[in-house]
Amino acid sequence: MPNVTTVLETIEVRDLEDNSKLTVVVQSGTELGNKGVPGLQVLYLGYILNLEPLHVERWAYQARKAGKETYLLEDYSWNVHPDQYIRNSLVLGNPLKVRVEVKTRSRQSPVVKEYDLPFALEE
Repeated sequence: MPNVTTVLETIEVRDLEDNSKLTVVVQSGTELGNKGVPGLQVLYLGYILNLEPLHVERWAYQARKAGKETYLLEDYSWNVHPDQYIRNSLVLGNPLKVRVEVKTRSRQSPVVKEYDLPFALEE
């Protein structure tokens, strides 16, 4: 059976500095990763972040090892400028969540959204 994706939300944040916008699409998929299980994808600036059990298990371990409940996925974020960014984080807990933060230069604070992951990890 092929992977069926469903768009959960499209986040568009306009920058009044130059009239550009940062767009992030969050979608669910029925078959992601090596195990072909349901998960989430975050699409931004031509990149795709796959949130499936094998990746999330490793990130959750790294978060616990660092003593953090919210773990910034630095390799899967666009975090080049302090006043303009897209940050993706794993939020530990039950249920596990992914946090997406989008900030432009003209906004005082980032747009922050959280999405529940459609799976749990074995402890």
